[in-house]
Amino acid sequence: MNELAEAASDKQLGRTIKKYGRVDLLCLDELGYVKLDRHGAELLFQIFTEREERHAIAVASNRPFTEWDQTFTDKRLCQAIVDRLTFEAHIIETGTQSFRLAGTTAKRKAAAA
Repeated sequence: MNELAEAASDKQLGRTIKKYGRVDLLCLDELGYVKLDRHGAELLFQIFTEREERHAIAVASNRPFTEWDQTFTDKRLCQAIVDRLTFEAHIIETGTQSFRLAGTTAKRKAAAA
């Protein structure tokens, strides 16, 4: 988001969006932890639109879609983002237990045995 905001300030936003539009797989980890203002959400939406139906996006979040309006504070924009991400998507729900915590716990048990 910082890079997008800086690119917008430097009048280089189009170039930066195209850069993120070209990569084969865009990975966003822990989406939902940091609240985005309307401008940040609009910039992210532009990235999703640029990639739409051409390149993959992988998103990890511990929040269900019903709580994304806490991250994307504009409800209509939030709906548009969820719509873009979920169109023909493969959604994998892993549950509520932290994957990292489970891995650490398993390693400790194995080391103690």
